[in-house]
Amino acid sequence: MSNPPPSNLFYQTRLRRPVLARGEGVYLWDSAGRRYLDGSSGAMVSNIGHSNPAVLAAMRRQMDLSTFGYRLHFENEPAEALATRIAQRMPEGLDRVFFVSGGSEAVESCLKLARQYKLARGEGQRWKVISRFPSYHGSTLGALAVTGMSLMSAPFAPMLREMPKIPAPTCYLDRDGLSHEARGLRYARLLREEILAQGPETVLAFIMEPVGGASTGALVAPDSYYSEIRAICDEFGILLISDEVMSGAGRTGRYLAGEHWGLRPDIVALSKGFGAGYVPLGAMVADRLIAETVIDAGGFVHGHTYAGNPLACAAGLAVLDEIDRLDLIAAAARQGAALKGRLEGLMACYPFIGDVRGKGLLLAFELVADRETMEPLPTGLNAHLRLVDIAYEAGLIIYSRRTRGGRIGDHFLVCPPLIVSDSEIDEIMEKLDRALALFAAEAGLPVEARP
Repeated sequence: MSNPPPSNLFYQTRLRRPVLARGEGVYLWDSAGRRYLDGSSGAMVSNIGHSNPAVLAAMRRQMDLSTFGYRLHFENEPAEALATRIAQRMPEGLDRVFFVSGGSEAVESCLKLARQYKLARGEGQRWKVISRFPSYHGSTLGALAVTGMSLMSAPFAPMLREMPKIPAPTCYLDRDGLSHEARGLRYARLLREEILAQGPETVLAFIMEPVGGASTGALVAPDSYYSEIRAICDEFGILLISDEVMSGAGRTGRYLAGEHWGLRPDIVALSKGFGAGYVPLGAMVADRLIAETVIDAGGFVHGHTYAGNPLACAAGLAVLDEIDRLDLIAAAARQGAALKGRLEGLMACYPFIGDVRGKGLLLAFELVADRETMEPLPTGLNAHLRLVDIAYEAGLIIYSRRTRGGRIGDHFLVCPPLIVSDSEIDEIMEKLDRALALFAAEAGLPVEARP
């Protein structure tokens, strides 16, 4: 953006972008009239697309009634109705809902509930939450403690209590001769080893994303991984927390990504697509025994001002209605398979695409210097930033991160809204293909003739 006006806002960097004018469906327009295809749903948030009329109408109706009522003073119908609707979509027994405003709050709530549950059971020595490296679970101090991305947590190390980590199941990098399923078991059993190393009596919970998000680029473990993780948690009386902030709300072709493997967590964190960008909204959903035990022991020592906000919950209900009305969970599975196939097709032309992965419309591809060894591209190329900028100039928004712990590697999330049509997938691919060709020419990377 050339010569932007001065701003009092600041975020992570000095990067400036055009001013957003409006959004509709899978598209966004800036104030100069340029159109962008939202190929990442923002930050994997806008699951049902922008400016959905039914959601906006529901929000207007609620605004005419009330926009805020503090939960200690009033119950409200939208919050009660949304809690019931969400509980109906959860695995059996997970039917206690605690509303929050975002993903970091949802994860913090999960950690605090897990701790208070074990305290209520007389197991106060349990406080360690094992997570994975790389991983991302939020930017608040508690969530950062379980986030496996030292680039984000290192500045705050004196202020937080770092939690133990095990390697994420990055089987696509392994060259060990094992089968895919054997690798899944090996990675899962690293949890057992870490529990024993830490002392089982001190371990509170294990937290993971069933399908990886920004830190690992839509990483999917082998099928064998999920049941083994559940069995290990059960063996040691450890709570399993599913971070479904990015993978939930239908994005992978099931309401919860863990459903693909019949995974039953003890506590679930939801946000992003849960409110779908219309309002700040998230939720923790817990096993009723866990929640009731904590309440009976004196109450849940935690809370946020906007928890259960009637306007937010009215929007959340309308989002859920649109997911059902438009059959968007089935659409995510169908269109995700089509888009993944198209992304895989790019590998024949661009040898520096080392991997395409994901489930439903939570998809990513990773760039490498050598597909055989999976050596990352030189960090000096800044591929994770440069390709995003080239695509942006072409009118396509994609989302990138450093792949391997936040410092090296380059992956790109391609996660359009679940309403994406066949022709819009064509447009994504045309713009992405063009961006890859321009990046390859600029970086001096090889391009193969089209088959």
